[in-house]
Amino acid sequence: MLYLDLTLQGLIQGSMYALIAVGLTLVYGLLRILHVAHAGLFTLGAYIAVTVTNAAGSLLLAALVAVPLVGLAGMAIYRLLYEPILHRPPFVALIASIGLFICMEEGFRLVFGPYGNSFDLSPVEGSVQLGALSLQTVEAATIVAAFGLLGALAVFAGRTRIGVAWRATVTDPEMAQSFGIDTVKVRYLNFFIGSALAAVAGVLVALLNNFVEPTMGSVPSYKMLAIIVLGGLGNVKGTLVASLALGVMESFGTIYAGHIMDRDAIAFLFLVAVLMVRPQGLFGKA
Repeated sequence: MLYLDLTLQGLIQGSMYALIAVGLTLVYGLLRILHVAHAGLFTLGAYIAVTVTNAAGSLLLAALVAVPLVGLAGMAIYRLLYEPILHRPPFVALIASIGLFICMEEGFRLVFGPYGNSFDLSPVEGSVQLGALSLQTVEAATIVAAFGLLGALAVFAGRTRIGVAWRATVTDPEMAQSFGIDTVKVRYLNFFIGSALAAVAGVLVALLNNFVEPTMGSVPSYKMLAIIVLGGLGNVKGTLVASLALGVMESFGTIYAGHIMDRDAIAFLFLVAVLMVRPQGLFGKA
């Protein structure tokens, strides 16, 4: 029973990682940019959720506001920050992204205060019984939302004309453009979808912890980089597997190795161990 409970908790955490990391993978796969500021959009989604819920008393309204707003913010980041420097070496975009992330953290500190915000009243309460296991409603919602949204993304990418154009642009941008695909629109769509997924993760984390603070994106920012490396840079399938594997490894490691090292250290020890065996990641090409 303990193993089953730890696995379930790991899948919950891994689902959260997947929602954030997939957006990062999409950006890297399309533009070869390590979009560190993506973690700032995750934090923005959480802040919008708490602010709107406390003001209007509706979590649904908060989610409907947060997801498109953060998606548009992601598009604005592409237009204003990345597009003018696409012809520069990749490290230029990385430095710019890190700078923007730091600015976003300080902006949250100035606007929302340095000590963090919480929901006035918890908008989601209760529990769900799965046999002998008991989950909080928000934990169950996290798994359902993650698998539902990522499943919808897979259908969109594989079964629609826009999705096929998107995949073609990622695989070979020049060839896609020669076939009449508007690669600029694909890039905007890429940033919107990835940022919207980060917003969903931010809303769910805010509900799970009932706490949002300016630096809540710091740890996810470097864990997401680790996950996309572990999954094989730019590989969405690998990112999903790596996210879930990391969540489960953290869950078990906290119980069996928590007295030796921190939870985050366990995650990176797992990363190092896997990369020693497969330097290209789980699904990367050698």
